[in-house]
Amino acid sequence: METTKVASFNRVNELKAFDETKTGVKGLVDAGITQLPRIFHDSPSNLANPKPLSSDLLHLTTIPTIDLGGRVFEDETKRNNTIDGVKEAAEKWGFFQVVNHGVSLDLLERMKDGVRGFNEQAPEAKKQFYSRDFNKEFVYTSNFDLYTSSAASWRDTFSCYMAPNPPKPQDLPEICRDVMLEYSKEVISLGEFLFELLSEALGLNPNHLNEIECSKGLRMLCHYYPPCPEPDLTLGASKHSDSSFITVLLPDQIEGLQVLREGYWFDVPSVPGALIINVGDLLQLITNDKFISLEHRVLANRATGARVSVACFFTTGIRPNPRIYGPIRELVSEDNPPKYREITVKEFAAHRSAKGLDGTSDLLHFRI
Repeated sequence: METTKVASFNRVNELKAFDETKTGVKGLVDAGITQLPRIFHDSPSNLANPKPLSSDLLHLTTIPTIDLGGRVFEDETKRNNTIDGVKEAAEKWGFFQVVNHGVSLDLLERMKDGVRGFNEQAPEAKKQFYSRDFNKEFVYTSNFDLYTSSAASWRDTFSCYMAPNPPKPQDLPEICRDVMLEYSKEVISLGEFLFELLSEALGLNPNHLNEIECSKGLRMLCHYYPPCPEPDLTLGASKHSDSSFITVLLPDQIEGLQVLREGYWFDVPSVPGALIINVGDLLQLITNDKFISLEHRVLANRATGARVSVACFFTTGIRPNPRIYGPIRELVSEDNPPKYREITVKEFAAHRSAKGLDGTSDLLHFRI
């Protein structure tokens, strides 16, 4: 009986049928499904959730929360303490949360409302934006790697490059247009400030990372995770690291993000008003592994309402950018030679796009 079931499952056909609805995971929820379609079923090894025993936790706690003091430091001591905190977090976790970051809490709420508003409008209003052509200004889709991943993830996403060439307002959906433009400007300002702190944490001139254009590009991905009928069978986002210099993540109060460290999955706790910052693969590459880009994932949503998040990636991605990146000269030496070859951001992004989120690090491909 089981053999017949497997034989009758034509994965490609089911993926195409799902894709052609142009309504994503939200469309399945709206249709009232109670069982998870097989294209979303992930393997037990990917779904495993090893947690450290209390004895293993002596040197591991949780990702740090850093107070940025509204981006104004009263004295040099406070600034140095903040830089030390950023340095330790970037070296040990690759993740930290920031509070008093200078982005208004009202704007954070309006940005999340914009994501909900787009995804919860009538299907016909969304379908015109549904595409797998990521050269378009604004793309709404479900699973960028739908046809290459071993299992689809339980989320829908809309994305847009917001810098260095912001979209024309008319290219964005009216329901979230204004808040996307406003929020991205604030995130770029915050990002430039964070790159100053990260530069100093590396022992470099504060302007170093901004001058080599780490803050030049910004790609916004707005994720929508509807409630999942069988959350033990799938993930909201499979294990991956980010192909960015840094990522600024706006979460909501529904938890689900986990970070993989030393073989254990750590839940990222909800901190009111915080933004989550993580080191991306490109920053690990140019710092020659001094800062680490840890793998992370999102569990399928068990709540009764949708979970949303907004990930802003500091990267020019597949957009043209001739600058060559390799380990920063000041950080390498005879004792610490370059571990990666020089590449363009586009080359890195193209590799990720072709490979998909297969659970292996993209950095391996570029190691010397």
